[in-house]
Amino acid sequence: MSKQHFFKGTLILTCAGLLTRLMGFFYRIFLSHTIGAQGLGIYQLLMPMQMLVLAVTAAGIQTAISRLAASNLALGKQKEARDSFTVGTAAALLLSIIVSSFLYRHADFFAVEILKEARTLPLIKLLSFSLPLSTIHTCINSFSFAQQKTGIPSFIQLLEQIVRIGATYLIYLIFLSESREITPVIALGGTLAGECIASLVSLLCIGRNFQLHHYVPFSIKHPILELKKILELSIPLTVNKVLLTLLGSIEVILIPQRLRLYGHSPGESLSIYGVFTGMALPLIFFPSTITNSASVMLMPSIAELQALGRSKRIRDVTSKASRFCLLLGALCCAFFFLFGKTLGILLFKSPTAGTYIRTLSFICPFLYLNTTLSSIINGLGKPGISLLHNVAALCIRITFVLMVIPEIGIRGYFYGILISECTLSALHLRALLRR
Repeated sequence: MSKQHFFKGTLILTCAGLLTRLMGFFYRIFLSHTIGAQGLGIYQLLMPMQMLVLAVTAAGIQTAISRLAASNLALGKQKEARDSFTVGTAAALLLSIIVSSFLYRHADFFAVEILKEARTLPLIKLLSFSLPLSTIHTCINSFSFAQQKTGIPSFIQLLEQIVRIGATYLIYLIFLSESREITPVIALGGTLAGECIASLVSLLCIGRNFQLHHYVPFSIKHPILELKKILELSIPLTVNKVLLTLLGSIEVILIPQRLRLYGHSPGESLSIYGVFTGMALPLIFFPSTITNSASVMLMPSIAELQALGRSKRIRDVTSKASRFCLLLGALCCAFFFLFGKTLGILLFKSPTAGTYIRTLSFICPFLYLNTTLSSIINGLGKPGISLLHNVAALCIRITFVLMVIPEIGIRGYFYGILISECTLSALHLRALLRR
């Protein structure tokens, strides 16, 4: 991939990501005012489950699609690239249908026994319907990135966010008109609507792509061989993502429980968790739109360079990307530290959110760097290394959740995040320097 294509793609993704996050940011403010901090906490409890089911069904396969397609396209193998996409997407869709059916049938078990919050039951059922839809457009986006085409995924990302927010607001108005209680269900309803539109537009776009290249999906000569290639790459990536998500889910479920041991009531624990995950963290993650966009472009680019045997170019790209992430992180750290309290009061009307933002500012350089380094490691075809590093970092955070939160409250988790992100950066850099 040329520098021009890389920067153009990164710029398009960044602009779309910034607009999406900006809309999402005000969307979070709207939710905080309508369902409250406790409602946000209940809504956020569902996020690890959503990440887990997507990790099982699509995360590994989408990365495998992007890497295989990028390698084939670099070698001029157009049909083979589309074969990899078709087989990978079919496998991911079948798996997502199976998992979503299981999730719907056992929603009460997951709500009561796993999340320990019965109010998440309707949210889990709505989530199960959105899973196959999310899998479809996720795989199509991965193929677009392999083709160095970022316009379509960026447009779909914006469209999905617009529909999600619009549908949520419409459901909110309907609930008001019927004098019904405003619950986190409005947010999941909006998410389902957004996924429906995103998957429909994605299918239209990929159908047009197949027509232009005269590609017939049923003309694959060796589907089993293609599936084997997909699985060889995707299984380690899926295990990686699932294990990390499971550990992250354990972490999320434990935080409200450990806050109760510190002395907070169940309602206070959910409110603290809601402010932290629904207000402070989204603001800290906002600038990472730039590094996330670069990471999306980096993974297929590194795979392409590796296929062409250009090791020196890989080293150059890694060095420049790392320096940029550290610079961006340092600037964001200074900004959030100086203006965090003001932002919390101005945007969320919450001094607590402002305190959390200021405390979390120190993770910015490491957080943004880790996203890029992880993408480079996966692009080199070494997901196992990334897995070990991320497991080590998560174990540090879980240790702080278990041991430190009951002693000093939520501040204990902040310390755990900072130490784990620093450790992860050191491990990633060490692995790349050795390579």
